[in-house]
Amino acid sequence: METRLLIAGELVAGDGPALAVENPATEETITSLGTAGAEQVRAAVAAAREAQHAWGRELTAAERAEALHEIAAGLRERTEELARIMTAEGGKPLLENRDEVGWTASAFDFYAELARAEEGRVIPPVESSQLALVIREPLGVVACIVPWNYPLLLLAWKLAPVLAAGNAAVCKPSELTPLSTLALAPLFDHLPPGTVNLLAGAGEVGAQLVDHEDVDGIAFTGSVATGTRIGERAARRVARVNLELGGKDAFIVCGDITGEDVEIAARGGAWAAYLNAGQVCTSAERFYVHRDIYDDYVAAFVAHTKTLRVGDPTVETTDIGPMVSATQRGKVTAQLDAAVAAGAEILTGGGTAGQARGHYLEPVVVVGAPAETDLLREETFGPVAPIVPVGSLDEAIALANGTPFGLGANIYTRDLATMVRCAREVRAGTVWFNDPLTDNDAGPFGGFKRSGLGRELGAEGLHAFQEPKHVHIETKLEVKEWWYPY
Repeated sequence: METRLLIAGELVAGDGPALAVENPATEETITSLGTAGAEQVRAAVAAAREAQHAWGRELTAAERAEALHEIAAGLRERTEELARIMTAEGGKPLLENRDEVGWTASAFDFYAELARAEEGRVIPPVESSQLALVIREPLGVVACIVPWNYPLLLLAWKLAPVLAAGNAAVCKPSELTPLSTLALAPLFDHLPPGTVNLLAGAGEVGAQLVDHEDVDGIAFTGSVATGTRIGERAARRVARVNLELGGKDAFIVCGDITGEDVEIAARGGAWAAYLNAGQVCTSAERFYVHRDIYDDYVAAFVAHTKTLRVGDPTVETTDIGPMVSATQRGKVTAQLDAAVAAGAEILTGGGTAGQARGHYLEPVVVVGAPAETDLLREETFGPVAPIVPVGSLDEAIALANGTPFGLGANIYTRDLATMVRCAREVRAGTVWFNDPLTDNDAGPFGGFKRSGLGRELGAEGLHAFQEPKHVHIETKLEVKEWWYPY
């Protein structure tokens, strides 16, 4: 596995503190690598600054597009290798990681083509002898700070539009999952050296990037607490930020979901709650089910949850692997313990699935949790589904909007009027109806309220890394009648 950093087109050993990378399924150390020292961070930013002119100013959008398509092709060629690295360091099942590589490649392909048509626009001039343009220029150097749950996909959601817009990048993956990102280094060989730099390290490396005067923008996915600190530090020097932060997504099941539809909605709910052991930014973490179908829904949900296979993520038939770390598992079980102490009941799950080692947590179904518990208020980020009965759609929408978060929401209904109402009234960046967690490269992704600032994906994701410039051209060289003297 690659353990060297990519700086200015060269692979170099990190000269900062050593970082041990753990396999969460076995608790064994995969490897140890050197993190980026302060001088290496500065060197990476300097390399990006130098490369940005060649990449973003000298190449056309069409030439950059071809380079991005080449990255996408390289990802697909190395699907198995990258998927196995991600499974080893992150614990997500191998099947899901193969999918992640494919989604990552798709993001590069999407932005390769979008950037060809997103250079700017012509606007009406003030006078007939004039030409007025709005052109979009690259920011310059962007720091991409990426979490551990989808290390390649969430990197691509930043890096692909960053590059398509003509910027250079310095990328820092999570200290829990650096290996898959470092393994990408050969895919950037055809770019001007320094266009993409890959560093490893923990929070101190990220802080150096955020504070660096030559970093023009910061794209971050992670916790609200860290994102808030990044926003505060970036504001001191007025650097651009794009923040995708926490979520506490609601999952509403309306009263018109009856009969066989209850089983479908239960299976969709389990997928939304337990995908990647619940470690998804848009995991369903609060279920609001109409009282008329509540008992049937809970029964179907529990029955389906008990069929899910928890275990070795390298086995093709495994549904749910381990959580990423002991710390993350501990946060989830602490929320569960507090909810049970407050009166909640666990109907199934919560054990280790018979695994002697590894950070396993069997998927949990919880009922009776009081509304004020953290289980229904704060982000869980684990395989837990708290299910709450509601008496009306009004109550469900009020509860869905009743937290400081607004990343995503899911609604199951066959009624078009209900869909239209929820689409308008649910305060979330993405609202899915009858199809949980399906991403679309062409649609913006991000959150309301404390779930973040800005958007990734879509044209919005490209514009996040561009600076609009108004260009005013007068073709007549003449004295204007409104100039001095009055």
